[in-house]
Amino acid sequence: MLLSEKAYQRIDKELAKFPPEQKRSAIMASLTIAQEEKGWVSTDIIEDIANYLGLPPVMVQEVATFYDMYHLQPVGKYTISVCTNLPCALRDGVKSGEYLKQKLGIDYGQTTEDGLFTIEECECMGSCGDSPVMLVNNHHMCVRMEPERIDAMLAALKDGESA
Repeated sequence: MLLSEKAYQRIDKELAKFPPEQKRSAIMASLTIAQEEKGWVSTDIIEDIANYLGLPPVMVQEVATFYDMYHLQPVGKYTISVCTNLPCALRDGVKSGEYLKQKLGIDYGQTTEDGLFTIEECECMGSCGDSPVMLVNNHHMCVRMEPERIDAMLAALKDGESA
């Protein structure tokens, strides 16, 4: 077993929400729990989750590779997803993404040398009216991300605070 006992207990709670013949319904939650604990989802973690759920590994792999919220490679402590879909792009989303890349000295899909930040492009997050939009670690949405707000977000994250 590759996860903590607490992680498996959380997975058990997710499994309890579904009939026994629908274990596959807990794949997404299980991957999320594993990623929260490990920072990313390795091939070994995918296989471990499949074994724990009693499913073929390919079923878990399909989910992990379909959704872009699962990281299949190591990422920084903070992953910042930048919406570059058309509504955000029309409201300076691309410009904000370029500013973030310049501030961190990395491109999309890269991690800073200190291992603190990874940035990635993402699809619509459903907050077009608040664009440009960024999402930190798939949990904290940051809106109206103009340069001043980006600077404040980065400073807060570097200090270990939430964005």
